[in-house]
Amino acid sequence: MTAVRSRSETVAFRYPFRIASIERLLPAGSYEVITDEELMEGSSVPSFRCVATRIMVLAPLRSPVVEMIPISSTDLSTARDTMRWPPASDVPVDIDKHRDMPSPNFQRTLAEIESKALRGQQLQLESELLAIPARSLVSALPEPKGSGRDLRIDVCRGIALWCIFLDHVPNNIGNWLTLRNYGFSDTAEVFMFLSGVTCALAYGKASRCDGWASVVSRTLWRSWDIYAAFLLLTIACAIMVHLAGGGRIADQSNTRILLEHSGAALAYAAILQYHPVNSDVLPLFVIYHLIFAPLLWLMLRTPNVMLGASLLLYALVHAFGWSVPAWPNNVWFFNPLAWQLLVVLGAWCVIAGKTFWPWVTSRTALAIAILYLGFSLTIALSLNIRSPAPQMLAELVYLLDKSNLAPLRLLHFVALAILVAWAVPRDWRWLTAPAMRGAIRCGENSLAIYCLGVVLALAAHIVLIDISHNLAMQITLSIAGILVMIAAATLLGLIRIRPGRKPQGPAEFAWRNLDSRE
Repeated sequence: MTAVRSRSETVAFRYPFRIASIERLLPAGSYEVITDEELMEGSSVPSFRCVATRIMVLAPLRSPVVEMIPISSTDLSTARDTMRWPPASDVPVDIDKHRDMPSPNFQRTLAEIESKALRGQQLQLESELLAIPARSLVSALPEPKGSGRDLRIDVCRGIALWCIFLDHVPNNIGNWLTLRNYGFSDTAEVFMFLSGVTCALAYGKASRCDGWASVVSRTLWRSWDIYAAFLLLTIACAIMVHLAGGGRIADQSNTRILLEHSGAALAYAAILQYHPVNSDVLPLFVIYHLIFAPLLWLMLRTPNVMLGASLLLYALVHAFGWSVPAWPNNVWFFNPLAWQLLVVLGAWCVIAGKTFWPWVTSRTALAIAILYLGFSLTIALSLNIRSPAPQMLAELVYLLDKSNLAPLRLLHFVALAILVAWAVPRDWRWLTAPAMRGAIRCGENSLAIYCLGVVLALAAHIVLIDISHNLAMQITLSIAGILVMIAAATLLGLIRIRPGRKPQGPAEFAWRNLDSRE
């Protein structure tokens, strides 16, 4: 049997830093690093090579729980080299921005060659060095986007989850804190776009590390996770409405038909044709994950063609009224043929959006975005406060169709995205502030927290109908629901790392952190 030894060392970092396989910013301090090495056979002198490296870090939110996270020895070495010099400013150091560091693939190639030389294959050293493709030297520069988790994604998803919960409680004062009252679009567009972004990041990394068979397997498993969550959420909503006595809440939640015709309703739910209110976005993600592997394969080769095809399908939906059949009302609230555009757009921004980025961050784009947001704000407030409006405003309501992602809604979301890109850079300090931690935790566990939010919204609706609908009760339920979501997300974060779990590679780590309610 091959001899394996473990050694431990303490590595000190003077400044906050990132490591590629840990998708959060780590604070300055001393960290214990454990390295497993195995004895190399065939060597005249005892020689060991590294087979696994792990770092001990505290769990998020200052928890006393210590996580043992697998990392790459190359990434650790790069981080240590970066920490030898203080940063130019007090902004946390991000090793992804140091373009003079060799890529892990290039360093790993050199390490393998060195290992073979120690085994007595010195004669092959020169030929293997010459055999390294020239593109390996070019790829020694890290990708601009880096491999660390973009906290803006989690913060946006977390805040959007809170807004969705508030919007799902009818006649609630908390609705006025959400996007839908101040423009044409709402948080649904945010989630669809971020779904494409996160899937392209996670599955794109998996394709580079483990190949396309792994991507297909993982997208299928993730689709199954969302499908199971949808069915469980459907049953949970039916049970809650039944315990509440049915009545008006059964009609408003679209569960009366499930209570009266359980067999047929469950059968149609199993084939994604029946959706209780507020759960109808989950079937979209089931479908999108099923087709995301071939979509990503095509997107990596012809991104602009794929975006053009997506825009063409979107245009045909509005020109000919295409839709997907449902039961019993024969229509999906979210038409997947139209909403696919936001998912494709999100993936395109990750893969080919850098060519478009200079225009997005230009002053011209910002000025146009602000003007359109101001126009939509004026119209939205005019409609919401029910002031005397001209006939044109009344007809405008039909131009804001959410089911088919009306063009006015799409343009409003694009304008919002441009404004956020200007106002919130990736290294914005407030993203790591304590006030943002609740949103980050919810964003990291978005599938579970979305389902919890639907249940909490239904419970709050029942309370407002059966107990009290006064302003104090609305405020109490809104705050309590958000606090419960934060607490649940924090608990999920604490139990995510289990003792004795098999170490994960970079692609596995990225996949496990992909939460696809997005």
